[in-house]
Amino acid sequence: MTIKFSPEDTALIRQASLFKDLSEGALTTLLAEAAVKSMGRNETLFMQGDPASAFFIILEGWVKIYRLTHSGGEAVVGVFTRGQSFAEAVAFTSGVYPASAESVTDTRILIIPTRRLPDVIRSAPEIGLKMLASLSQHLHGLVHQVQQLKAHTGAQRLAEFLLSLAPVDTGACTIVLPYDKALIAGHLGMKPESLSRAFLRLREYGVRVKQNMATISDVEILRDFFEQERAEILRSRG
Repeated sequence: MTIKFSPEDTALIRQASLFKDLSEGALTTLLAEAAVKSMGRNETLFMQGDPASAFFIILEGWVKIYRLTHSGGEAVVGVFTRGQSFAEAVAFTSGVYPASAESVTDTRILIIPTRRLPDVIRSAPEIGLKMLASLSQHLHGLVHQVQQLKAHTGAQRLAEFLLSLAPVDTGACTIVLPYDKALIAGHLGMKPESLSRAFLRLREYGVRVKQNMATISDVEILRDFFEQERAEILRSRG
């Protein structure tokens, strides 16, 4: 179902990195034809090869971006959540989506059509600059993922992922894992069995997981593990 966005949605949109600091007029122009789509879990937003007609900002929930491998499996390219944008790059090319997008949870997504984007950018050039900045952020994110795969152990990758979700900087906390373990494994570039071994390794550092709940006994201990293990790997490669 597609609906217009609410005042609460507008407030979130204004805080999204893609639109932050845009003038009122520029934002109004860009969102003139935008709408919100509500999706259930595991619904397809677009498929790899579909004509690129829009880019997106997540208002609620989680979305995975993936490519199909030659063997028919899925290679997870990225996972996005509230306030994050995706598919901006294709908006500039008027080409096709290079990957597929699927909701991981119940999700609400802002859909911004691209057909008038060149005219919108000509009338409000700051929109184009913000989109280029957003593309740069995505590129840095992909570089970081490659660095993780090459330089970090599975336990390190999992520790960094949990730390990114932790609501506190010190002490204990409980995290609701945003998607199932198979998707977490794909997001971290691991096989499910490797993820299980990584969770087992992190038990030594106060991490316990049950279904979709992860409990960290002390965030600082987990962070120390991540930093120390990274330092040891760098020393061994030096």
